[in-house]
Amino acid sequence: QVQLVESGGGLVQTGGSLRLSCAASGGTFRSYFVGWFRQAPGKEREFVAAISWSGANTAYADSVKGRFTISIDNAKNTVYLQMNSLKPEDTAGYYCAADQRNIRNPGSWGQGTQVTISS
Repeated sequence: QVQLVESGGGLVQTGGSLRLSCAASGGTFRSYFVGWFRQAPGKEREFVAAISWSGANTAYADSVKGRFTISIDNAKNTVYLQMNSLKPEDTAGYYCAADQRNIRNPGSWGQGTQVTISS
């Protein structure tokens, strides 16, 4: 069973940076896609970014393009989300997810990590 564990959330000021990590275990991930989603209070969960396990393919939400970078360290089975130029509207719970077929509707989720941006 796939397990995903996020870390790296916290409180930063507007314009600051954070790097989230997602450690994956319990599966053979060569064919997987891994993504990050976020959910702010009172809002629906939204897609942020995704990456193929090879690292060759990435996708981003328009709201984070140019500010966030998703990457993968295959040796560590870990996916990262580097977040720069953070804005208060980036405040949310951030969740790592994985799927072999459709990362926009993933079957495996982590427990989430909170990111709070102060203005």
